[in-house]
Amino acid sequence: MNRSNDDHHESNRDFYDRISNAYDFIADSSEHQARETGEKALALQAGERVLEIGYGTGNTLLDLAAMVGESGSIAGLDISTGMRDVAQRKLSDRSPAAKVDLRVGDAREMPFEDGSFDAVFASFTLELFPAEDIPPVLGEVRRVLTDGGRVGIVSMAEVKEGERASALEKVYIWMHRHFPHLVDCRPINLAAYLEAAGFQVEQQIDLAVWTMPVAVVVGRKS
Repeated sequence: MNRSNDDHHESNRDFYDRISNAYDFIADSSEHQARETGEKALALQAGERVLEIGYGTGNTLLDLAAMVGESGSIAGLDISTGMRDVAQRKLSDRSPAAKVDLRVGDAREMPFEDGSFDAVFASFTLELFPAEDIPPVLGEVRRVLTDGGRVGIVSMAEVKEGERASALEKVYIWMHRHFPHLVDCRPINLAAYLEAAGFQVEQQIDLAVWTMPVAVVVGRKS
């Protein structure tokens, strides 16, 4: 693997370890509506096996577990042990119906067998990866999905052709380019990445968070 990308991975891990106990206040308060829209779009059914990449403090894990119920199962993969610890405490307090298996690891090399899941979900996670790492991550998503399995992703989105970026988005993109250690994610063309990875895009919902465009995209492994 690219050594600079490994350094980026380690930097992200350390950053999220540090903010894990404050993450719900810092980010989830503004992201939760888009995240929940993505959960609904994935349309999970009772009994399904679901993986969440970048589970953070575990809010989505609780929602997914409620959707699949006692006959289903949830796995989570995150780079941060701090986030894992916060999520585990939350799961212990809430006692979700479905079994939840939390892992700490690298989404570029997932510790799961081929075809392990019926669906994969990620929210405000894929755009954290360097551009060259996104195809390998989506390749791993495809590998661990069953044939016909679905992937639902929520991410910051690029401004569409003919539309103007908001002042906030311009500042955000400038900050990402010049201070990536402080602003670690950036807008991506999510549907294009999924199609390039061999997924059939079935649904796209366009949203905004603080005037910045966000995309919810559901794809299917053909």
